[in-house]
Amino acid sequence: MSDYENPDHWDAAARHYEKTAHPFTARFAEAALARVVLTPDSRVLDVAAGTGALALLAARTGARVLATDFSPAMVARIAAANLTNVEAKVMDGQALALDDGSFDAVFSIFGVIMFPDWRKGLSEMARVTRPGGYCVVATWQDRGAATFLLLGQIRRKLFPERAGMTLPMAVQALSDPADFARELVTAGFQDPHIEHVTHEYLLETAALAEPDTLFGMSPDWISLSEVEKAAVVAEVWTFAADRAVLPIPSTALIATARR
Repeated sequence: MSDYENPDHWDAAARHYEKTAHPFTARFAEAALARVVLTPDSRVLDVAAGTGALALLAARTGARVLATDFSPAMVARIAAANLTNVEAKVMDGQALALDDGSFDAVFSIFGVIMFPDWRKGLSEMARVTRPGGYCVVATWQDRGAATFLLLGQIRRKLFPERAGMTLPMAVQALSDPADFARELVTAGFQDPHIEHVTHEYLLETAALAEPDTLFGMSPDWISLSEVEKAAVVAEVWTFAADRAVLPIPSTALIATARR
């Protein structure tokens, strides 16, 4: 089992994830929400919600939102927002304990792509979407994003003989828009539309003082020796060129489809 498939990994990362990844993924969540019209009558599901970047933004429309994740700590962070129109539940996205056709819009922002059986995750999203309802799924491309993308670039430069991080199977399988669209149709959706969306991850170079905190979620980091880690940090400083913030352009594919 990889770290991505282990709820204990995400439980341990939840508080750090909320601080560092959540603000960045929220920008893509905003782009996803812009593709579907929600009203206070809408029933919304966020699958593999993390700390709720999509769910909490969707709640601002007045929609009734259910956020699910297999990590109890992630779910607890969403529940801590204490929003009356947001419910958070621990649930396996590959086997949703939800009725067929019970949601108007179903989202997964960099969530279902982490599942070991991601095709089952997509089909479960289709099952619980009402006929005529919408699904929006975001995935990274095959180089990843943010600090993962930066570390991969540096590792390939400094240690070309070393194998880098293996991205989740779905990221590899869905990196081509045509493949992404085909998988959504197979899952039970129709009329998929795929768009490239790019935002910059803003790495504050002061955070390099604690690189294990900054990069610790990436296998490309934890597999390095202390000497190798020092070389990577030095290379990041070179990239930054004395800037306080190093922007890392990161591109996602956002798919919208109808049930």
